[in-house]
Amino acid sequence: MNFNIKRIVATAIGAAVFFLLARFVSIPIFANTNLTLQYAVLGFFAAVFGPIVGLLIGLIGHALTDLAFGWGIWWSWVIASAVVGLLAGFIMKAGKVEDGIFGKIDAVRFVIGSLIVHAVSWGVVAPCLDILIYAEPADKVFVQGLIAGAGNFVFTAIVGTLLLLGYSKTRVKPESLE
Repeated sequence: MNFNIKRIVATAIGAAVFFLLARFVSIPIFANTNLTLQYAVLGFFAAVFGPIVGLLIGLIGHALTDLAFGWGIWWSWVIASAVVGLLAGFIMKAGKVEDGIFGKIDAVRFVIGSLIVHAVSWGVVAPCLDILIYAEPADKVFVQGLIAGAGNFVFTAIVGTLLLLGYSKTRVKPESLE
């Protein structure tokens, strides 16, 4: 993958949008855990610009969010957000959304991929790192991760799919694909 100016700008814009949605358009569910549209946007950017851009948006956007909320950077969840972006980018790498193609199979792949990505990130990565880094109680962090992951998945599946579908409609299909 060529990390060109387009991807650098996409990373900056994606991290900013991730931060803004997380900070100002969030639904608190408990403690320092919120549900927002940021993961739908992260999934969209990862699908369009690739896994490295997705990883960086998740990492930067979540770190900035944690700093803005004032509870310090919660690295276990920042890393989990980076994993969401990375895996979402790999799952959609074979897609042709940039060429104006986002059909039913692509939407199904995105939704099923999002389910897997959120299950791994919030059901395994974040809780295990919470236990290892912060000595958090296992029962608490697995419940917290699974609830957050389920909500993040629903937003990503619905809004992320709509973003990708809408974006694909704005792209001009190459002549060979028409």
